[in-house]
Amino acid sequence: MSEKNNYIQGKTGLWEVVIGLEVHAQIASKAKLFSGASTAFGGDPNTQVSFIDAGFPGMLPVINNFCVEQAIKTGLGLNAQINKTSIFDRKNYFYADLPQGYQISQYHYPIVGKGFLEIELEDGTVKRINITRLHLEQDAGKSIHDQHPTKTYIDLNRSGIALMEIVSEPDIRSIEEAQAYIKKLRGLLRYLGTCDGNMEQGSLRADVNVSLRRPGDTYGTRAEIKNVNSVRFMGQAISYEIQRQMEILENGGQIDQETRLFDASKGITRSMRNKENAHDYRYFPDPDLPPLILNDEEIEHIRGMLPELPDAKKARFIKDYQLPSYDAGVLSSELETVFYFETALKFLKETTEKSIKLLANWIIGELFAALNRDSLLIEDSKISAQSLAELVNFIHEETISGRLAKDIFAEMWETGEHPDKIIHTKGLVQVSDEGAIATVIDKVLSENQDKVTEYQSGKDKLLGFFVGQVMKLMQGKGNPAIINKILLEKLKP
Repeated sequence: MSEKNNYIQGKTGLWEVVIGLEVHAQIASKAKLFSGASTAFGGDPNTQVSFIDAGFPGMLPVINNFCVEQAIKTGLGLNAQINKTSIFDRKNYFYADLPQGYQISQYHYPIVGKGFLEIELEDGTVKRINITRLHLEQDAGKSIHDQHPTKTYIDLNRSGIALMEIVSEPDIRSIEEAQAYIKKLRGLLRYLGTCDGNMEQGSLRADVNVSLRRPGDTYGTRAEIKNVNSVRFMGQAISYEIQRQMEILENGGQIDQETRLFDASKGITRSMRNKENAHDYRYFPDPDLPPLILNDEEIEHIRGMLPELPDAKKARFIKDYQLPSYDAGVLSSELETVFYFETALKFLKETTEKSIKLLANWIIGELFAALNRDSLLIEDSKISAQSLAELVNFIHEETISGRLAKDIFAEMWETGEHPDKIIHTKGLVQVSDEGAIATVIDKVLSENQDKVTEYQSGKDKLLGFFVGQVMKLMQGKGNPAIINKILLEKLKP
């Protein structure tokens, strides 16, 4: 494990960006945190609201035990301390979409304490991002401002939905690290089944705290960018905020501690309000909810329910399949990718290091490229895991060449046909007969005597030219290894 500095060169010297993330993850639960109202996405406004969610007088909250289990499971996945006693507090503020006049949250005594998440950057650097806490809280409703020129409408469907707020230490030092952290966290939550990670629907969103300081100085004043709901937007928001703060500081100004919003259409952050402090919310224990008491037996029972987590799965892929760290990391990052890869493995005729690496290459390379091109998720792939494995089998057995395989893959993607049918219908079986290949090579060499002379005088790069010409005459069906072997023999001076 190592760290690198990410200093930014300004007009007046070096700056260090300091980033902390407060991630709000909606708990995967059919019911809300303190009521039985539905949490299904997309319901008509105000159709999934209980009297508790609407703040009716005399209505008492009742804790959803499943949500508590989900929080504990997430805490264990974050290598965190599970607190046996936690307390719900009232966080007091007034918005129209908060009918109770307070949010039930946790402050002094959260359910999950300190933990950590390790991220891997593109250059292979591994960095530990420390977690301060995870606490449970209920979501507010939604204010809708664009349905009427003078009125604001309120939808309380989200009011009371269970959230986990996962707070990192200010350990993040670059846009790349921030994006790697949110991707890793999202993948972990999906593995655990505690949050679906759908950022577009608001199931996962982040408050991004950004500040600048001179290297080695104390922390600077931070600005909080509220409710960022995409990895790409997070990068844009941080980038703009760095430049904004650096310009202010280098011109002798001071950074205001404030909450800002990211305007995706303009790629800028805008001031929303002054940043509140804890005392502004007048936290105090909720008198309607007793302390949440856990014991070791309950915690260990939940620990026993944990699946194999991303880091463990990556380590197993490296150990069992001899995959490079990068490949293992990509294939283990998302549950759906893991399922596709492990399903494909079952259909490989030989599970050798070479064949598994070949399969990994085709998933990470051709398959991911096709998915990105058509804006598809891997679970919606036009080529099944079994079909891709069968294609890899043909390549591994040298029935087809890697070059022809790309053409076959493209046709599989367009038609949904199995590779064996395409190969035999179009007569694409690779030619490995040395006599037949030698005949074609002789023809190519006789027609290019000038280049033969150049090659024999030291222009080794011409070998690729000869291979290309042979492949052209053989319509891509020649075995590349055999072509190279015979060419090298025949081109000897």
